[in-house]
Amino acid sequence: MSDTYFSQYPNDEGFFGDFGGAFIPPELQPHMEKIAAEYKRVSQSPEFIEELSHIRKHFQGRPTPIHFARNLSADIGGADIYLKREDLNHTGAHKLNHCMGEALLAKYLGKKRLIAETGAGQHGVALATAAAYFDMECEIHMGEVDMEKEHPNVVRMKLLGASVVPVSFGARTLKEAVDSAFMAYLEDPENILYAIGSVVGPHPFPLMVRDFQRVVGNEAREQIVEQSGGLPEHVVACVGGGSNAMGLFSGFMDDADVALYGVEPMGTSSKLGQNAATITLGEPGTIHGFKTMLITNEDGEPGPVHSIASGLDYPGIGPEHALLNQLGRVIYESATDQECLDAFYVLSRREGIIPALESAHAVAFAMKLAKNKKGESILINLSGRGDKDIDFVANTHGYG
Repeated sequence: MSDTYFSQYPNDEGFFGDFGGAFIPPELQPHMEKIAAEYKRVSQSPEFIEELSHIRKHFQGRPTPIHFARNLSADIGGADIYLKREDLNHTGAHKLNHCMGEALLAKYLGKKRLIAETGAGQHGVALATAAAYFDMECEIHMGEVDMEKEHPNVVRMKLLGASVVPVSFGARTLKEAVDSAFMAYLEDPENILYAIGSVVGPHPFPLMVRDFQRVVGNEAREQIVEQSGGLPEHVVACVGGGSNAMGLFSGFMDDADVALYGVEPMGTSSKLGQNAATITLGEPGTIHGFKTMLITNEDGEPGPVHSIASGLDYPGIGPEHALLNQLGRVIYESATDQECLDAFYVLSRREGIIPALESAHAVAFAMKLAKNKKGESILINLSGRGDKDIDFVANTHGYG
């Protein structure tokens, strides 16, 4: 794959076309500039690259495999469906790919403490894991609604030694967790690295997280060719902030014959407060230090959102996704809560794989897409496993 696209976006100011940038308080400006400069320098050093490669192979368990979903494909009778098994990455999701990278960068920068937000808890667990690995302090901010819904991950974070801060204001979900973590970071940016959990936030975080997640696409491209004999016609990933999608898409960005699909959460309806389909229903705006597409209220401020999947419950999206939508390179579709649940049950019963509710959105769309694509192949990023969701699903919706 050529590096034409990746060398062009983002530019030196962190813009992906009209989106991105760093809209931050003046006191944070020098810290962000330092992180950007140091990341550019350190990430290209042989020592950093070698250490991160060692971590990925010997600690994370990479590469993760690709699985041909034989039963599901046969049931649908259309396209062959393949799953990139990021649920088999250590800690159960793609999040550790960038958390180990961010923590390693923090080590090189001499930071003493890691801080972050989390929605579904997978980023929190991954960062707590990275902090334990590098012997750093870790503080995770999480909305009270999500803490109750994703209780197993709260337990994991605490067992790993992280301090979990309940967020009790606003909707008490992911947006408020980001607000809370940013406020805590402002207290001591000299000694803290805010390890943002997706391809969102002010520059350089969308760039950094994308770079660390490119390992998914690089592996998947090689694996799918080896396993199926060629490139897939369709590549599918769920999109909240969009890190798992950018990771997988990066491996196929220059392949014009490969269609890329980002699947947003349509929740229970297209009404404000009942979905988080940012590209589909949003408009340009600024949130958490960057410009992107936003779900907004009548005042033009970030509006209320909903998704059955806590990790997709965010009113914004990564600025690179906003650009890719504008360029027409990625097609943004959606799946409802009910479609997500149906896919959750089907994949569990037919393939023996319990997916995260976030990932089940991608599976739901791919199942619809596959029906009329006989002779073609679809590659899905199964971005996380559903251990964190099983109590919520069983208690709220039963066993399918």
